Amino acid sequence: MFDRYIGIDYSGAETPEASLPGIRVYITDKDGGPREEDPPPSPRKYWTRCGLAEWLMAILQETPRTIVGIDHGFSFPAAYFMKYKLERNWDLFLDDFCRHWPTDAPHTYVDFIRDGLCGNGSERQGNSTWLRVTERHAPGTQSVFRFDVQGQVAKSTHAGIPWLRRLRRAQGSPLHFWPFDGWMPRDGCHVVAEIYPALFRRRYPVEGRTGDQQDAYATCRWLQETDYLNYLPRFFDPPLTLGERRDASIEGWILGVS
Repeated sequence: MFDRYIGIDYSGAETPEASLPGIRVYITDKDGGPREEDPPPSPRKYWTRCGLAEWLMAILQETPRTIVGIDHGFSFPAAYFMKYKLERNWDLFLDDFCRHWPTDAPHTYVDFIRDGLCGNGSERQGNSTWLRVTERHAPGTQSVFRFDVQGQVAKSTHAGIPWLRRLRRAQGSPLHFWPFDGWMPRDGCHVVAEIYPALFRRRYPVEGRTGDQQDAYATCRWLQETDYLNYLPRFFDPPLTLGERRDASIEGWILGVS
């Protein structure tokens, strides 16, 4: 289905301009092995969240059909939509979230909004016991609202969602955010999907990589190998009940969970 594969290990630490060793990017084509993609030359040694978004905007304007796997939540549990009486529309969710949690603003920490120093996060709080359907199907995953614990995804999710919105606005229809734009990606579109590297990081030798590098590498390689074996269509269309599929269509789904 694809000609290029990108695995991204994400971080919600510090500010959008901060150079973060926790952000790692691996890329490959149909025939090669994954290689680490370094950030563009600058005084910063590592990727920043804003720099990564700018790079994705540029590379997804190119023609090779690409799938990108990013390891943070793309949306929230159905209980969140019910509590705040939000329409089940992902674009409207993105707009509403960014009004309350402007974590892409310059010099803004996620914790600044949590502590009430900026934004209006108190009006859009979740419960750490709420789980998405995909998390109930994937042992080891945690709630996107569970902060301050080992292995949390809450901070990276709250930091990353506004950049998905920016990417969506910049790229328009040629970019398919899965599964919000449909469970089976449209022909010819690049795809951006949520992944959980713990599902497949142990399949591959570490070979001197850090944990963050290994997560990005394993994501990239798994996407490439799974596409080569023609298994991606099966993972794009997981076997769900009608109720599960309805909720997952707005909550999002972790690619690879079936």
